Amino acid sequence: MNLLTLIRERFAAPLASLVPDVAPLLDMIRPAQDSKFGDFQANFAMPLSKQLKRPPREIAEDVIRRLEISDLCEPPEIAGPGFINLRLKTDYLAGLISGIAGDDRLGFRAIAHPRHVVVDFSSPNVAKPMHVGHLRSTVIGDAIVRTLRFAGHQVTSDNHIGDWGTQFGMIIFGYRHFRDDEAFRRDAVGELARLYKLVNQLSEYQTTVAKLPAIEQAVINKKQELAAQEVVAATDAKAAKQLGALKKQLAAAEEALDSARKTVDGVQQNADLLADSNAHPDMSRKARDETAKLHGGDPENNRLWHEFLPACLAALNRIYERLDIHFDLTLGESYYNPMLPGVVEELSGRNLARSSEGAMCVFIEGNAAPFIVQKTDGAYTYATTDLATIQYRRETLKANEVLYVVDNRQSEHFQQLFATVALWGIQDLKLRHVAFGTVMGRDGKPYKTRSGDTVGLESLLDEAITRARKIVDENDDRRESPMLNDEQRAAVAEIVGLGGIKYADLHHNRDSDYIFDWDKMLATTGDTAAYMQYAYARICGIFRKLNVDRASLADRQAAVLLTGPEERQLALQLLMFGYAVESVLTEYRPHLLTTWLYETADAFSRFYDRCSVQDAETDELRISRLVLCDLMARAIKTGLSLLGIQVAEVM
Repeated sequence: MNLLTLIRERFAAPLASLVPDVAPLLDMIRPAQDSKFGDFQANFAMPLSKQLKRPPREIAEDVIRRLEISDLCEPPEIAGPGFINLRLKTDYLAGLISGIAGDDRLGFRAIAHPRHVVVDFSSPNVAKPMHVGHLRSTVIGDAIVRTLRFAGHQVTSDNHIGDWGTQFGMIIFGYRHFRDDEAFRRDAVGELARLYKLVNQLSEYQTTVAKLPAIEQAVINKKQELAAQEVVAATDAKAAKQLGALKKQLAAAEEALDSARKTVDGVQQNADLLADSNAHPDMSRKARDETAKLHGGDPENNRLWHEFLPACLAALNRIYERLDIHFDLTLGESYYNPMLPGVVEELSGRNLARSSEGAMCVFIEGNAAPFIVQKTDGAYTYATTDLATIQYRRETLKANEVLYVVDNRQSEHFQQLFATVALWGIQDLKLRHVAFGTVMGRDGKPYKTRSGDTVGLESLLDEAITRARKIVDENDDRRESPMLNDEQRAAVAEIVGLGGIKYADLHHNRDSDYIFDWDKMLATTGDTAAYMQYAYARICGIFRKLNVDRASLADRQAAVLLTGPEERQLALQLLMFGYAVESVLTEYRPHLLTTWLYETADAFSRFYDRCSVQDAETDELRISRLVLCDLMARAIKTGLSLLGIQVAEVM
């Protein structure tokens, strides 16, 4: 049930008598920001005024005369220049909330016309441990999958893992020249990660050394340009205005030089690293050669790849199991490798891809850089794999839509990918990049350890559970008689810790960066998972204290009585659940569900403080309030479950 949809439907006919396209106007009917203006507010009269060249209040009055809504609402009111305020009839609201008593879905009905959506998310490189940078894609993607399924869509969750790319060339090169056999036997994934990091560091060092003179010269040139401009600016106001831009350019050049010198010093100040680099010059090219050999079917490189892969996948799956995240498909880049020649051949055959400096490229109007589908050495690219993947999802999976939950730094890639697909003639598959920002530390930079390393995801989960355990212990120890044994405390700590990490990410608008803050994440007040989880446990405690079985409420078929503003506001919030779910799926923004959860929990807190359940004036009112409590518990449990977060009855 979506109250807003119902109200918008009532406005459709009156608006259609004024203008042919009513959809944008119906979108201007929204929940009221302040309850003093009612429950919903229609703001379309002002834009219609310009279109119809009539006063907005006159238009609002005209719409109200034609509006048939008396069965749902009190008489509409016009405020200000033409806002239409609507307040649902309390009896109608009470009837609706009574009708969903005992319903975990809070009256939400599955969509009438489901579509098949592939959600591509998480997608780590398998030869490296997952780190905090994988967190956002993983939890945002999982929340979208769960919400789509809840709404009734067919969903295929696909972990498009990086098991075939350039990192394997680096690892194979490192394995041949730098491996520690004992370390590999003890912890294969850890040793492969070390080898990747080593080869990557030395490759970057060698490349930077070659570029360093040019980087240094760029700083000298910018300083000279700025100095000359300052001379001119002394007598030329126009030139003076350009000084700011030149100073920013100089600062950027100096920052690039500082970064380059740190890269060089990191190797040159370590004798072992410098010796390894000197022993293997041109390492970046050699690693690329290993990748090309792997892709070309070299038996030894393929043997090593098959040896490395099982341990890498097992390490990833341990993380996913802890997070309660599951995939329908885990088709890595390697799965599509046989399809890549056909993709390039078809693009070439349609004159969409052509040779440029030895590489096969798709040139897209408006883009300076070409979309490379085959490199000069014959190796294929991520672009080629993505095109083959789209072909597979369309032809084999029969998908209607594909969502790519990938960080916003890849926006240009997806723009080029989607443009290439359009040129290719694929029109019946909707493609969408669900972009997101970065997890930041308190220093405003991407979240890392004190030593500067990227934070491992497994250690992050361990830390969250350890911190949550302290909170659970303190809470239970404060009771006259603790309710949880050690095993139960451990289980609750895991629920609270992992839920805190997920919710802290999901309650931010996905477009935004956010600062990782342990204290805020696990706080039991404010917009956190712990606050919601404690609210759920508190409601369960009410029923235990009153010795009432929640399941028995449904059998009583009791009518809900909305005798005060707190009861009414809570009922309205609970009935807005459907709107929250649909809002999430409109733009794939899980934070809209966390907003609803927090606002509903806030409404419940006011209800609980001012509307006694135990000391209700009548048995009928007591049962009514218990029904509201039960619905609130269901709302929290269901809402959090769509975010991949669990609850506990005792905390």
